[in-house]
Amino acid sequence: MATWSDSKAVMEYQNFLSSGAQEIILKEDCPSVIVVSPNEADLEFTELNPLAQALMHMGSGEDIILSPYQPLPESLGGQSEYPIYLTLPPQEMEPFLDSLDKAYEDRQSDFCFFAGGFQYGNIEEILQSRGYCRDSITQILITGMELGPTGIKDASVCLGPDSVGEDKWAGECAACGKWNGAIAKRLQSKEVRCTTDFYRDWRRKMWERNCLDAVLNLVGAVRQEPTTLSDVANYYETEVSDMLWEISGTLRGWKAITLMYGFEERIFGFAEYQKAQQCTIIDDWYPYIWGNRVFTESKQFLEYLHYAQSEMGLLKGIELPPMSEKLDVSKMRQGNLRADGVI
Repeated sequence: MATWSDSKAVMEYQNFLSSGAQEIILKEDCPSVIVVSPNEADLEFTELNPLAQALMHMGSGEDIILSPYQPLPESLGGQSEYPIYLTLPPQEMEPFLDSLDKAYEDRQSDFCFFAGGFQYGNIEEILQSRGYCRDSITQILITGMELGPTGIKDASVCLGPDSVGEDKWAGECAACGKWNGAIAKRLQSKEVRCTTDFYRDWRRKMWERNCLDAVLNLVGAVRQEPTTLSDVANYYETEVSDMLWEISGTLRGWKAITLMYGFEERIFGFAEYQKAQQCTIIDDWYPYIWGNRVFTESKQFLEYLHYAQSEMGLLKGIELPPMSEKLDVSKMRQGNLRADGVI
């Protein structure tokens, strides 16, 4: 019962097995609606959130930008069906989904949700409680793409050949659901790698990325000196590995998910290349990066959270789950939390 505590996940997997689905149907890219925050409704194109800009830039020029309270067109580019890319931040996703007008309510099968990183995090529980976590709904792990001064570029990392000579990759974009082919082809038009998966496999990749964002940033953020993801991968491997394996166990118990083989190699391999990304904790993003029970059930992860709050002044105003034992600050300072990386 501990291993299969998530009845919805079990049912989804059983339904997948009984469906006999063998291949993923890939739709073509087409004119789309890009939904932005109401705060962006009257902004110039260059002032929109980076993802909305990137989606427009990669499209054919027929996409339209809407706020959540503007009506949807009946057709777009001569098609009655089209992707609706929701670039709303997680903080605005719940009120949007809870107050859909009829036009949006009738088009829920065309919603495309984003996940990953400090822009979208992990909103599985928001979507799951409203019935959006299933094979047909489009979800996109977008962290394999960067938008910088030189334009859109792929952010994935090649880890070298595997045992049969094929390249192994870490940090790729991934998509599942109805419009997975459309977004994959849009990204690939700019040479951004994007896999197309069944929902159950996409979900494992999303949680792997959430582990990277949560664990490595937490381990790096409690240092006295600024620390990058690359520093954490190179100097704090033991702490990170211990947490990852604890969390992989709680994922099996609470979410009926097993991380894919080689997850440690991909997480460390990707992080080693992030030499400019400073580790940080953003209080407003706690529910979408660090706050899931999957993470706080890890004893070591929870110790780090309490240390970050009590000693580093982070996570202000957030009520953390209680620890089974009192935090021994002196022990933490002398042990695995030393700023110089010495254990």
